[in-house]
Amino acid sequence: MTTATDVNQPSLQPAAPTGRRLSWPVLLLIIAGGLALTSIVRIITGADGITNVSQMSTALQLAVPIGLAGLGGLWAERAGVVNIGLEGMMILGTWFGAWAGFQWGPWTGVLVGIAGGAIGGLLHAFVTVTFNVNHIVSGVAINILALGATRYLAPLAFEGHTGGSAKQSPAVESLGNFTVPGLSDALRDLNAHGWFLISDIAGLLGGLVTNVSWLTLIAVALIPATWWILWRTAFGLRLRSCGENPVAAESLGVNVYKYKYIAVVVSGGLAGLGGAFLSIVANPFYLEGQVSGRGFIGLAAMIFGNWMPGGLALGAGLFGYTDSLNLRGGSANVHALLLLGALLLIIGAIWLAVRKKYVPAVATLIAGALVFAWYANTDEVPNQVVSATPYVITLVVLALSAQRLRMPRANGMPYRKGQGK
Repeated sequence: MTTATDVNQPSLQPAAPTGRRLSWPVLLLIIAGGLALTSIVRIITGADGITNVSQMSTALQLAVPIGLAGLGGLWAERAGVVNIGLEGMMILGTWFGAWAGFQWGPWTGVLVGIAGGAIGGLLHAFVTVTFNVNHIVSGVAINILALGATRYLAPLAFEGHTGGSAKQSPAVESLGNFTVPGLSDALRDLNAHGWFLISDIAGLLGGLVTNVSWLTLIAVALIPATWWILWRTAFGLRLRSCGENPVAAESLGVNVYKYKYIAVVVSGGLAGLGGAFLSIVANPFYLEGQVSGRGFIGLAAMIFGNWMPGGLALGAGLFGYTDSLNLRGGSANVHALLLLGALLLIIGAIWLAVRKKYVPAVATLIAGALVFAWYANTDEVPNQVVSATPYVITLVVLALSAQRLRMPRANGMPYRKGQGK
């Protein structure tokens, strides 16, 4: 029988990521600097909407399904299984959540949505772990299967019900939300003053305590819970060992297949929870196409976070914020963010020059100058640019963060039981 000490061997310890890791003081200083720069841009442009309470509240709501999808990807890939099927598992979560929610209540819908995503995860695990099918091929197949299945089932389940159609479910009852009395109003008032940095921090904090869904609290709690389970328990060490060196794990008695199955099913359940959030909280009904690539953005958030829960949360927050621009003052806010982007590029060019990376510094400086010229010579941006902003930010962030990333060593690699013998 394998004990906790059995797996605490050097051969099972995941290698540290290459490159320097940011300490908490440095990370907090960078975040503070980003907030200060954003505040300066807000004052210069007059775009108060980029940091007001409503904007931040919407950003939090939009970040939750992205973060849950990213957590799902984290569980699977820490066990060595690439999960491109997150999008399809979220689609299953939206359909199953709304289907059960309008009939038996929203909390039942949440549970059934989790089960729907877990079914997709179980199928992905069965194909990739048991039959060793390429993980990318299996994930794409899950996405196609989920889209086709929900499109077929929607008219059968929803037509004939009040508010239902071939592409939309009847309305689901609200889960309810909460606002911290006193604190919410105080932060909103402080944000309305428009003071440098103080009002921006008030807007950020106000969004965290105003009209927050109970399911949002559960989703946020899953981030530290995931960190504790995967990094502070024997179970988590065994699971991560399967993604780093499954042969060594098997030699110490770890049932690699079992842990991969558990990880991918949990991954599907988390993605399904993200889908249920979309069809119960973000919108009180299922609507065909409402996932809109959030599974892939969640995967990008996970990569941006270097396969760690904390970094993933920051990435989900960033993508959720850019996504919220579609809903609140999009054109004016995105135009203001052009100035922020130009300033960040110029600062990045200076940093590269200090490190004597002159060619990248010049290229970054030219890009910053072009973005500034775009800002200076226009008063607004087209609506198409607003809609594309979350996806552009995804690509830019991944491109800039690619140098410091290290995935689990055996991630996506084929494995057969007993291959190390």
